[in-house]
Amino acid sequence: MERDYPLERVRNFGIIAHIDAGKTTVSERILYYTGSQHKIGEVHEGETTTDWMEQERERGITITAAAITCFWGPTYLSAEERNKKENKLRFNIIDTPGHIDFTVEVKRSLRVLDGAVVVFDGVAGVEPQSETNWRYAEEAQVPRICFINKLDRTGASFERSYKSILDRLSKKAVRMQIPVGEEDKHEGVIDLLTMKMYKFEGELGRDVVEQDVPAEYKEQAEKYRHELVERIVENDDGLMSAYLEGREIALPALKETLRKAVIENKVFPVFTGSALKNKGVQLVLNAVVDYLPSPLEIPAIKGVDPRNGEEVLRHASDEEPFSALAFKLQADPFVGQLTFFRVYSGTIESGTYLYNSTTGDKERLGRIVRLQANQREEVKKVYAGEIAAAVGLKNAKTSHTFCDEDNPIILDQITFPEPVISLRIEPKTKADQEKMGMALKRLSDEDPTFKIKSDSDTGETVIMGMGELHLEILVDRMKREFSVEANVGKPQVAYKETITGEAEVENKYIKQTGGKGQYGHVKIKIKPLPKYDPEEKVPKNAHREEGFEFIDAIKGGVIPQEFIPAVEKGVKEAMERGIVAGYKMTDISCELNFGSYHDVDSSEIAYKIAASQAFQEAAKKAKPVILEPIMKIEVVVPEKFMGDITGNLSGKRGQIEGMDERGELRVIKAKVPLAEMFGYVTSLRSMTEGRGSSTMEFDHYEIVPQNVALEIIENRK
Repeated sequence: MERDYPLERVRNFGIIAHIDAGKTTVSERILYYTGSQHKIGEVHEGETTTDWMEQERERGITITAAAITCFWGPTYLSAEERNKKENKLRFNIIDTPGHIDFTVEVKRSLRVLDGAVVVFDGVAGVEPQSETNWRYAEEAQVPRICFINKLDRTGASFERSYKSILDRLSKKAVRMQIPVGEEDKHEGVIDLLTMKMYKFEGELGRDVVEQDVPAEYKEQAEKYRHELVERIVENDDGLMSAYLEGREIALPALKETLRKAVIENKVFPVFTGSALKNKGVQLVLNAVVDYLPSPLEIPAIKGVDPRNGEEVLRHASDEEPFSALAFKLQADPFVGQLTFFRVYSGTIESGTYLYNSTTGDKERLGRIVRLQANQREEVKKVYAGEIAAAVGLKNAKTSHTFCDEDNPIILDQITFPEPVISLRIEPKTKADQEKMGMALKRLSDEDPTFKIKSDSDTGETVIMGMGELHLEILVDRMKREFSVEANVGKPQVAYKETITGEAEVENKYIKQTGGKGQYGHVKIKIKPLPKYDPEEKVPKNAHREEGFEFIDAIKGGVIPQEFIPAVEKGVKEAMERGIVAGYKMTDISCELNFGSYHDVDSSEIAYKIAASQAFQEAAKKAKPVILEPIMKIEVVVPEKFMGDITGNLSGKRGQIEGMDERGELRVIKAKVPLAEMFGYVTSLRSMTEGRGSSTMEFDHYEIVPQNVALEIIENRK
C-alpha cells in the first residue's frame, strides 16, 4: 500500500487560543470548507464535531484536544484545479482547549505538531492563556500564524488586537491583511501581498470573491504593504538589494522568502476575519499551505540510544527506522483505549508488534485508526509525518516512545506541570469501590496532570488536579463514563514543604532478635536545592529529578554499593510524609557521605529505615517551611468597579502587578495565593453586577506567612 499524500503535501498543525477566542468555531469552519462535513456545528448550539464530549457540549468549552484529518486545495487555484487530488494537501489538525485547567492538552499537542494557528479575540486581543500557549509554542519552536477573529463583535478592533500581539507576545508579528470595516460593518479583508480585497459570498461564505481595493483603503493598504515587504526582504540579501534599488519584487519570490522566515520562527504573519460570520477562514487555510512547514521542513527529531546514552537523529522519511511518540491517551466508549501517536520516521503496519523503548515492552498493534474527532477510519499502515491512534495498547502511556527494536531510540519526554489543588473522594457503595479504582486509573493514564494518592493516615483517596473545573469535569466523567457514584469533599490547596537551612545527621538502625539482626548506619547532609533545570549537567555521583537531588559521596566502600539505592528510597519516602504538616517535601539536595555496614546483619530494609529516620531528624533542624501555590490572575471589569476589586484582591494577600485598558473595560493583573481564591468567580459576579470576568493560572510556589502556616498546621490535626 502506497502513501496517498506525499510528505511535502502534509501539514500537521494545531489551533490554539485563550478560552472563548473562537478556536472551535474556526475548526468547524475548516471542516465545512474542506468538505469533511456538510453542515456547520455551532458551539452555542452544542453541535460541534471537535467538542464531542457531553461535558464540552453542555459548557460550550473544549476540554480534550480533538484530532481531525481533512483535505484542502488553495482558493487561489481555479475551481477545477483545486479539486484535483495532486493539488490538494492533507491537513492533520488538533483543536486544543483554551481553559487553563486543561493546559496540558495544549502542551502535549504542540510537542507533536509542526505548526500552529493562534486565534485571538478581536475585542480582547492577547489574553493570559494566549501568553501561556505562546510560551509553550516558543519552547517547542513551533512556527505560528495568527488569526484575529471575531471582528464582527461590538468593540472589536484589529489595530488594538494587533498591537497587543506586538507588545505582549512578539515584535516579529506582521500584518498580512487589514479588515474592510469592523463590528457590524465588517465586510471582508484586504490582502497586502496581492493588493486585492476578498469577500466571502454564497452558502456560509463558501465562495471567495476577489475585488479591487476600495479607493478609501488604497493609501492605508499601500503603506502597510511597504512595511510587510520590508519585513520579508530583510530575510534575503538578494531581495534586499533589489528592493533598495527600487525594483518590484515578484509575488512568488516574496511568498517563498516569507515561507522560509515563518518556518525559522523569524516572522509571524497576522490574518483577520470572523469565523462565526464566515469571513477569512479560507485565506488562513491558504496561509497554512503557503507558510507552515511540511514534516520534511522541520529539523530532525533528537533522541537518545538507550543502549549507550548517545544522541541519535531521525529524519522525516519512510526509509529510516520507525520512531513515534505517544502524546495522548483517550478512553473511547466503543473501542476501548486509544493511544494517539505521531510518527517521526519509518512506517508501521497494523497486525505487527510495537516495541516501546521507554518500558522495553512489546505489544501487538491490532488496529490503527485515523480520527475525525470522534469518528474513526481504520487504516492498515501509517507513514512518517502522520498522526494516528492505536487501539487497545495496554502498557503505553503519554510520552512513551515506540520504535524499531533493532534501532532503539528514546525521544524527549514531555514535562507536565504539577497539580495545585486536591479533593478527597470516596465511593458511595461497596460496588462503586472497585469501579472507582479502575476509573481513576484510566483517567490518570489519560491526563498526566491528574494524580491520585491514598492518605495513609485516614485510608481516604485524594485526587489532585490543575483547578476546580479540572477536578469537577473528572468527577463528572467518572460518573458518566464509568458509572461510579462518589462523595466528594471540598477542594483543598496542594501545599508542599521544603527546608531553608542545612543540617547533617548520623543515624544507626540496629535491631537484634534471635538469629539474623538488622543493621544500617548512614550519615546524611541536606540543604535547599536551587531551581530545577533539566539542561543543567548533574555530577556523575548525583541523581537529580524535579525537586530532589541525591548525591552519593561515599568514600572507600563504607557502605556497599548495592545498599545505596535503598538509602535514596528511604529519603524519598520520608519526603512524601513531610515534617511540618505532613505535605510532600520538595527542592531538597541530600548527600550521603558516611556510614558503616555489618557483614551479616546489613540489609536493604535496614538502610532504608536508617535513611528515613536520619532525614526526618535532619529536616526538623534545617528550618522547614510550608510552601503554597501562587496564582497569576487577570480580572476584566468595567472602570467603576476597579477600586472594589483591587481592594478585594489586596485583602486576599494579593499583589497588584499592573492595570491596563481594554476598550471601555479595565484589566487588573495580580498574583494571589490559591488558598484565597476558592469560589472567586461567584463573588466577582456579585461584586460587579455580573459584568466582571477573571482567569487564573498557576505561577509559582512561595513560603507561607507564619500566621497562615500555624492555621494550616492546626487544620491538619
